[in-house]
Amino acid sequence: MNQVQVVSIFTIEIDGNPTIAFEARNMAEARGLCKEQWLLDDLGALSSGGSALCSVGAKLAVRRATERETLVYREAEQSIPASDDLVLAYLVELDGVDHLG
Repeated sequence: MNQVQVVSIFTIEIDGNPTIAFEARNMAEARGLCKEQWLLDDLGALSSGGSALCSVGAKLAVRRATERETLVYREAEQSIPASDDLVLAYLVELDGVDHLG
């Protein structure tokens, strides 16, 4: 029997600023993403408005995405080829990233 997996959209806030929207099966899975070293490395390397998205000691928190954040995620999800990779929709403008469209 095939089971349908229900997923929700979550947002990572960095120091209280909504930064990334992504999909996860539950809150525990969503919180686990905040502990992934590859994500922390990427967030430390990316910047917005001249400041690193995530500095050492920054507070990361996860919550369910708002309707607007969910729309941003869905637009990002539709703009890339289908794959099993995790889609991260940035809710802030990234420095040095070209925007298509």
